[in-house]
Amino acid sequence: MRVRTTLVGATALLLAAALAGPAAAAARPAGGTRAATAATDGHAGTRRALQEAVRAGVPGVTATAKDTHGTWSTTAGVGDVRTGAPRTAADRYRVGSITKTFVSTVLLQLEAEGRISLDDSVEKWLPGVVHGHGYDGRRVTVRQLLNHTSGIYNYTADEDFGRTYFLADGFLRHRYDTLTPRDLVAVAMRHRPDFAPGTSWNYSNTNYVLAGMVIRKVTGHSYATEIDRRIIGPLHLTATSLPGTRVTLPRPSGRAYSKLAETATGPTYDVTTLNPSLASSAGEMISDSADLDRFYGALLRGRLLPPRQLEEMRTTVKIDGAPDIRYGLGLMDTRLSCGVHVWGHDGGIHGSTSSAVTTADGRHSLAFNFNGDWTGDQSAVIEKEFCQAVSGLGGPDTRRVPGTGNPPLPF
Repeated sequence: MRVRTTLVGATALLLAAALAGPAAAAARPAGGTRAATAATDGHAGTRRALQEAVRAGVPGVTATAKDTHGTWSTTAGVGDVRTGAPRTAADRYRVGSITKTFVSTVLLQLEAEGRISLDDSVEKWLPGVVHGHGYDGRRVTVRQLLNHTSGIYNYTADEDFGRTYFLADGFLRHRYDTLTPRDLVAVAMRHRPDFAPGTSWNYSNTNYVLAGMVIRKVTGHSYATEIDRRIIGPLHLTATSLPGTRVTLPRPSGRAYSKLAETATGPTYDVTTLNPSLASSAGEMISDSADLDRFYGALLRGRLLPPRQLEEMRTTVKIDGAPDIRYGLGLMDTRLSCGVHVWGHDGGIHGSTSSAVTTADGRHSLAFNFNGDWTGDQSAVIEKEFCQAVSGLGGPDTRRVPGTGNPPLPF
């Protein structure tokens, strides 16, 4: 279900997430929190799709689904290619752009409290920040940041930024650099807008860096503090954190791997440790699959937003070239091949690609992670999980949803 929601996005720095590489590890037997056989547990197709990702070259996968029958988890492959240690269902991992749904939820809560309007201009809250090279912050609204219709250039599409932080030579020298939100926005401001505000759609991580800056201006606190206070704490998301400049992953966790190249061939690098300030409020979060299921289920069931704000979040715009996906306010609506709609987000950052989706009623959720960023079909996993129940035959044939598939990484 991926629609350029990764950090590099539309740049020429193709980290080849859609290309199959040699298998890095053999699939391990899948486990689960609910005892069941592959023939009867209702998730057999999902398990097979995850194992196929490992056969395609993903070192290891972890997934958790929650539905009316309970919670089910499975893993395949390895969490550490050096030691052969397996992945676990409790692995923490970097979730990339899934962070955006949390950021949007905070801003919608602030709107419900009467502290901000989504139709406020960016200039009102961040005077002088969006300017130059054809930008006018008075013409860009907070809503346009959240649904990617602002026209503001994606800072991760900048070629120098890509060479410095995503290709091997640059990343290995700069992986621990600290970047401020203003540093990231300044990269975008060196480029002209993609289009006039409100006239088209283009995924831009800059939008959500600005959204995080707006949260600080409105509340006096960082977006991380507000997410922790408003979402992580109330939902008891014990595996979810905003690391800021912390370079390590909390335990339990596996390693993360990348080619750090424009192709899916060549050496594989361990990229587990990095300074996530390069992602900021566009994609710095760490979580696990169970927490993501809980978050998206609670969100769609109305536990985090009043009905009016949830409806705003679910009001979508079309994405050219992806007829089965529409984008709301930090939330994607994807129509699967069997007609089922799932709501959620996906994301990627060095060595980590993730998806988290739920049904419209929030009662059937799935979240999973690949610990490699150059291969693996995430769309097939989602199709199997949500369409096998419709077909009653273990799901439709594995296929990519039209207009989707794995684009370049990350967030």
